[in-house]
Amino acid sequence: MAKVVNIGVIGAGRIGKVHTNTLATLVPGVKVAAISDVVVDAAKALAAECGVEKVTPDYKDILNDKNIDAIVICSSTDTHATLIEEGANAGKHIFCEKPIALEIDRIDSALAAVAKNKVHLMVGFNRRYDPGNAKMRAAVDQGLVGTPEMCVISSRDPAPPPISYIKVSGGLFLDMMIHDFDLSRFLLNDEPEEVYAYGNCQVDPEIGKAGDVDTAMVTIRFKKGAICHINNSRRAVYGYDQRAEVFGSKGMVQTKNLHEDNTILATEPGYYEPPIQNFFMTRYIPAYQEEGKVFARCIVENQTPPSTGIDGRVSVLMGYAAIKSVKENRPVLLSEVDK
Repeated sequence: MAKVVNIGVIGAGRIGKVHTNTLATLVPGVKVAAISDVVVDAAKALAAECGVEKVTPDYKDILNDKNIDAIVICSSTDTHATLIEEGANAGKHIFCEKPIALEIDRIDSALAAVAKNKVHLMVGFNRRYDPGNAKMRAAVDQGLVGTPEMCVISSRDPAPPPISYIKVSGGLFLDMMIHDFDLSRFLLNDEPEEVYAYGNCQVDPEIGKAGDVDTAMVTIRFKKGAICHINNSRRAVYGYDQRAEVFGSKGMVQTKNLHEDNTILATEPGYYEPPIQNFFMTRYIPAYQEEGKVFARCIVENQTPPSTGIDGRVSVLMGYAAIKSVKENRPVLLSEVDK
């Protein structure tokens, strides 16, 4: 990939730091040319850490910079759709963290702007690019497990985010489980038809007061017949619990948790393994690296990204079906929430 892709990062918070560090240090053929954040000191600190020359509090400076090929949107959820539209109108290719928006009509208007301006939009479903998950999908595609019949995904955070974040994030189904919704579609290479969800608060009653749940189990029926179970919790005291499995007519393929290292100590009391990795910033470094490489390659080679705006739209629909299912205590067809 001879061409250097110049990227402007919008948002210097936690996920902005992850993407900027990854793009600046682990992805060849990419240059982080600018960082924008309304908290300019945060942008300056990140720029100094990653060797980025341009810092601005106004993201429009990035959109107006003709030397920048693409933007990476890491700002708050309520800004995503607007930034996608403005970025597309400025002729920039776009990488956007999930979700695109919390309203389907805003997602649709953003996707329309992308299509009109013929730019690429890649949605940040990093788990697709995790080496283990990619191998699982390959095993399914190669028929090694036969016809997929069940999929099980466990995703549990070490601790809940601040209540202030929960209030604006869209909640567990649209902010946390959205990754698992996308992963289920990716692993099964199929589309969901119906969602049945249970959710309550067992971790922090303040989450319930904010209108959300912190513990949830969801069953999804897919078009080709497979059934998927997803479970989420905002609290896993032992670390960042990330496991997935596809079971089929000929066998099963699964991914397990990654530990801090692979040392095992065996003594008279028994076996000891190191703790599992503590959160996504370390657990998914290889996934973020591959994600960045794929985004750059799609720009240079004019390819459609593997995780598109449509994938972002479907995952939000699945989230709304789950929310409706919890409220009404019944299975919900995706067609009911796709208005």
